Amino acid sequence: MPETLIEILPESLIETADGPTIALHALTEGALEAFLAAQPPLAAKLARLGKFKAKAGQFLLVLGAEAGGDIALFGLGEAPAADAMAFRALPAKAPAGDYKLASLPAGVAADRIALAWALGSYGFDRYKRKPEESRPRLVTPGGVDIAAVRSLAGACALARDLVNTPANDMGPVELELAARDVAEAFGAEIAAVVGDDLLTENYPAIHAVGRAADPKRASRMIEISWGEAGRPHIAIVGKGVVFDTGGLDLKPSSGMRQMKKDMGGAAHALGLARMVMAARLPVRLSVLLPVVENAVSGDAMRPGDVLASRKGLTIEVGNTDAEGRLILADALTRAEELAPVLTIDMATLTGAARAALGPQVIPFYTDDDGLAAELAAAAADVGDPLWRMPLWAGYEDSLDSDIADLKNDPDGWAQAGSVTAALFLKRFAPKGPWVHLDIFAWNPRGRPGHPAGAEAQAIRALFAVLKGRYPA
Repeated sequence: MPETLIEILPESLIETADGPTIALHALTEGALEAFLAAQPPLAAKLARLGKFKAKAGQFLLVLGAEAGGDIALFGLGEAPAADAMAFRALPAKAPAGDYKLASLPAGVAADRIALAWALGSYGFDRYKRKPEESRPRLVTPGGVDIAAVRSLAGACALARDLVNTPANDMGPVELELAARDVAEAFGAEIAAVVGDDLLTENYPAIHAVGRAADPKRASRMIEISWGEAGRPHIAIVGKGVVFDTGGLDLKPSSGMRQMKKDMGGAAHALGLARMVMAARLPVRLSVLLPVVENAVSGDAMRPGDVLASRKGLTIEVGNTDAEGRLILADALTRAEELAPVLTIDMATLTGAARAALGPQVIPFYTDDDGLAAELAAAAADVGDPLWRMPLWAGYEDSLDSDIADLKNDPDGWAQAGSVTAALFLKRFAPKGPWVHLDIFAWNPRGRPGHPAGAEAQAIRALFAVLKGRYPA
C-alpha cells in the first residue's frame, strides 16, 4: 500500500521563476489578427505556419519568436466572454517550462485561471513505475491568493485521489484514516462507530448493508465535528461504499468494474469539508460518512428482507444493489438530530442520473428555491456544472411497500430512478434546507485537463455558496 493515502498536489503554481519564462498569450478568434499584427514579423509568420487560429483549446509553442524568448499561444474560441476553466486544458498541452501570462481577454479573473491550471495539472500515477517527469508551471499573476487557490485545488485532488485508489488499498479502515488526516489537520474532533457497535448505537441499516464484508473491512459510521458551538450548523453527508458488488443482486462484471468509486460521496464530503475548514468559514460543521463494503457472503442481506432504520421506519429490500440509499438513511437521520441550518448529501447513487444528464452535469434536488438559485448561479460562475431536478411528488407512492413503511426499489412505472432515489432520501432528511447531489465522480474518457478516472464534481459550487452565505 502507498505510504500516504493523500497524494501531494504537484507544484503547478509558483510565485516567481528561477529562470526564463515563456510568455503565454490567451486569444479569442476575434483578437488574433490584431495581436499578430503587433508581433515581430517572425513571430506572426511562425504562428500562421503553425495554423494557429485561436480555436477553443488550440495551443502553439513558437520557439525563438521574439528577442525575449519563446511565446505560447492559447486559443479561447469565438466566445466574447472567455471561460477561465478553459485554462484547465493547458497543463496537458504545454511542454514543461515556466509560463507567465502576457495577454488575455478582459474580464477573465487571474485567480480563476490559476485555479484552472492547478486543477488541470492533476494526475494519478501512484501505481506506475516511471521516472518523475517535469511539468509545466504557471507563474501566478500578481494579486492572486496562491494559498487559497492551492487549497481549493488540493481539496479537489484529495477527493480524486481517494476515488482513484483501488478498493484493495481504500477499504473502510483506509477511508477512516483519510478522514482522520483531514480532521487532525484542522483540529477537528472525529469519532467512528465500527462493526457490531453500529447496532448498539442505532445504525441498523448501515450495519445490514455492510455485514457481509470481511471483518477486517467492517462497516463504520464516521463523524467529524469542527467549529464553535452557536455558529450556523452545516451537515455534510457522503456515501462511502468502498466497493459495490451489488450484493446478492450481483452486478455484471461491466457494472462492477469501476465500483471502487462508489465511495465518491464520502470523498467529496471530505474535500468540501477541507475547503470549509481551510477557509475558516464561521460555521459549525458536521461531516457524516457511512462507510461499508457491499459484499457477498452467507450473512449478506437478501431481497425481501425488512430492515430497521435509525429513524424508526422499516425498509423492505427489493434490490440489494440499491444499498447507498440505505446507509444514507441512517446518516441523514443522524444529521436531523444535530438540527443543522443546511444539510448537504452527496452520493454516487444512480445510473439513472447519468442517463438523464450524462457524466459531466450533476443533478441536484432540493425543495428550497432560494438554495437552488444560489447553487445554479454558483455552478455557472465557477464552472462546476449542476442542474436542478424535481422532487416530483407524483412518484412518491412508487416507494410504498406492502409489508414495510417503504422499500428501496421503486415500482418500475415511475421510471425516473434518480428522482425516486432522492424521494427515498427525503423521507429521512432533516426538515430544514436540504440538498441531495447524485454525483458521478468520474471521467469515463480522458481529455486535456480532465484525465480519465476520478473527477471532483459539485464541491467548488457548494463551497462558493457556503462562502457567500458565511464569509470568513
